[in-house]
Amino acid sequence: MVSQNAIPSKQHLGGFLPYVFSEHGVLQLANVLRSEKATQISIRIIEVFVKMREMLTDTLSLKLDIEQIKKKLTNQDKNIELVFRYLDELIEKQEKPKPRKRIGFVSDDQG
Repeated sequence: MVSQNAIPSKQHLGGFLPYVFSEHGVLQLANVLRSEKATQISIRIIEVFVKMREMLTDTLSLKLDIEQIKKKLTNQDKNIELVFRYLDELIEKQEKPKPRKRIGFVSDDQG
């Protein structure tokens, strides 16, 4: 656990040193360091953070699009199976037609 105000000792809450700066931490560091080089590097690092955020957003939207496509494909598979089942039933009906009762006028002489 890392505090915003202080880094606790290892005895209390198992304190750890931070591994990276956040975007806001880099901005604060740029305010403390006044050299031209530090300012240029801080600006570049903030640009990298912005680019990473854009990539994460793009990745998330791509994942959502892929999930929608998967759902549509799953439904298409079910629909295709249903169509083939109906086609099989139609083929079976054509192979084994039911005898049809003749229609029309039937005289008493014919039976």
